[in-house]
Amino acid sequence: MAQYIVAHDLGTSGNKGTLFTADGELVKTAQYGYGVHIFNTTWAEQNPEDWWKAFCYTNKQLLQGIDPSSISVVSFSGQMMGCLCVDSHGIPLRDAIIWADMRATDEQHTIEQHIEHEEFYHLTGHRISSSYSIEKCMWLKKNEPDVYKNTYKILNAKDYIVSRLTGSFVTDYSDASGTNIFDINTFTWSDKLIDITGIDGEKLPEAVASTTVVGEVSSAISDECGLPKGTKVVIGGGDGMCASVGAGSVTPGNMYNCLGSSSWVSITSKTPVFDAEMRTFNWAHVVPGLIGPCGTMQAAGLSYEWALETLYSKDLELAGNRSDVLKLADSEILSSPVLAKNLLFLPYLIGERSPRWNARAKGSFIGLTSEHTRSDMMRSVVEGIAMNLKIIYDILKTGQQINEMTVIGGLAKGYVIRKILADVFEVDIVKLDRVEEATSIGAAVTAGVGVGLIPDFSEVHKFISAESREHPDTAASSKYRQSSRLFDESYAALTGIFDALSRL
Repeated sequence: MAQYIVAHDLGTSGNKGTLFTADGELVKTAQYGYGVHIFNTTWAEQNPEDWWKAFCYTNKQLLQGIDPSSISVVSFSGQMMGCLCVDSHGIPLRDAIIWADMRATDEQHTIEQHIEHEEFYHLTGHRISSSYSIEKCMWLKKNEPDVYKNTYKILNAKDYIVSRLTGSFVTDYSDASGTNIFDINTFTWSDKLIDITGIDGEKLPEAVASTTVVGEVSSAISDECGLPKGTKVVIGGGDGMCASVGAGSVTPGNMYNCLGSSSWVSITSKTPVFDAEMRTFNWAHVVPGLIGPCGTMQAAGLSYEWALETLYSKDLELAGNRSDVLKLADSEILSSPVLAKNLLFLPYLIGERSPRWNARAKGSFIGLTSEHTRSDMMRSVVEGIAMNLKIIYDILKTGQQINEMTVIGGLAKGYVIRKILADVFEVDIVKLDRVEEATSIGAAVTAGVGVGLIPDFSEVHKFISAESREHPDTAASSKYRQSSRLFDESYAALTGIFDALSRL
């Protein structure tokens, strides 16, 4: 009888449940969507009961026709950097404040008054920012004191589901490293930051390795959630680091690029990679003892979609199939020369995180003339995305010889995009067969390793395989190398203009 692994990816827009065999076969998937309550411009919350409903629904869909005794383990990938306060019975005291919420700017400034940015960065692996969990918790302590007073533990999305399944209040190292109060060097909660933030350290959950079995599905909850009583529960990890496993980045020196609406470049390392300008950051990896240095740009696929919708709007209206327009765009990009007739695009449509860390940055075409066509503009957009990601790549490789980069995510499906990335990065770009299953695969492999079904993380290659490989073109790479200085100088020259535009 096959032994099955259940993996759940608790994202921002919904939960995706996936059933795998221990040999890497994807048996079936099920999805359940939920909403985000966005208000007061920068506030973003979710009802944790929606996470639970999504989890239960997808479980029951996955297990239809499956012998319950063949389910060996369940584990999770989850959205990070949230703040859900629960009481000692695990009952939420309010809706969860999620990663996208930016209300805690005053709390960010409070931390900045008590520790130098560089010291904080080297302690946590991250910048001080209202994006993170602890700043959100500080906001609750100040603005909703009764909620804070009655809080037993502060959890992230996957941790909440685990607490309902097992009664254990636990997080893993990767999610802990997204709280802004976790020491990335020792894998422990930072006493110094507990003092600075004024948050009671007892309210922080126990942090353990992602492969840890934290309990079993209780009999009281089995019927409701759809999982058999006694199913082992492995804590799993944050979505970004689970994606690292699903991309095959499980040993030091493995690098990958996730190409979605936003995009990140990450490498697996034995130690944190600290950038002198703090342009990149560090997560604890789900592979025990390793680190996932990373840099995330805001608008990769978003820039591509904006250009497609803007430049090809009439084609999209008339086309019977969106894929036909994508093929047209690809052919037109290929008709434009490298560097799109000396046209540069800065892909900062919604500000930027890595490598600029400038919320006021704006998207810009530079060098536009009457001779440029939409083909050139579309090519310039893709090249701008690639050149921005190349800055992150150069920071993270830290002198290592990188010969190939794996790509995952929806934008990775496009050949032309992968070819331009290969030319800009000057490495082989390898597309996996399951570009949109990486986080689920990461959670599944973590679960399998945790219960001994899978010997170690190198077995991820049973779950994924290379589907295509694009090689860099020497001549094109040389041109991109020469243009990289202009790309940087263009951004630097416009920062004052971006500031002024933001004040209008």
